[in-house]
Formats: sequence, structure tokens, C-alpha cells
Amino acid sequence: MGNGNDELIKDLKDTVDLMNSGDYQDRFKAEYFQTKIRLEKLHNMLIKMDAGTLDFTPNSPKNVLQMQENYMRQYLNQLEVRAQYEHIELN
Repeated sequence: MGNGNDELIKDLKDTVDLMNSGDYQDRFKAEYFQTKIRLEKLHNMLIKMDAGTLDFTPNSPKNVLQMQENYMRQYLNQLEVRAQYEHIELN
């Protein structure tokens, strides 16, 4: 794909074309952007939990969600490192 529109990816639905591409670099980008989007949503949820403004009560304890956020952040970092090795532009 590499259509130059990667900066327009703001929602999971925006990754569909990349995800379905025959090019592994595009599929890699989809995985990266999907992880980044999910991490941002989880992070925002945790901020709202801390502020007392979350409009629902999660079933999982806060520490489980924080651990998930930490692991997702580490995974995203590893994808960024791999992208450097494989010369995949994520911006």
C-alpha cells in the first residue's frame, strides 16, 4: 500500500486496507497502528478512572488494566525497534 495516508489512521477501521494488503510491511503497519490505537484508548480509560469520570465500572481490577497498558507499551516499542531493522516507515 504505502499510500502516504498513514498519518490519517485514527481509528481501527482506518487500518482495514493495510491489514488486508498482500505486502507484509503494510500488514506490519496495520498491527502497529491497531496496537497504538488500542493503547491510547486504554490509557485514556485509566486516566478517566483516576479522575473519577469514567462512565462505567470495568470488570477487571485497575492493576490488571495497568499491567495490560504496560505490556502493550512494551510491545509497541518492540514493533518500533523491528520497524527500524526492517526499514518500515511508521510515520
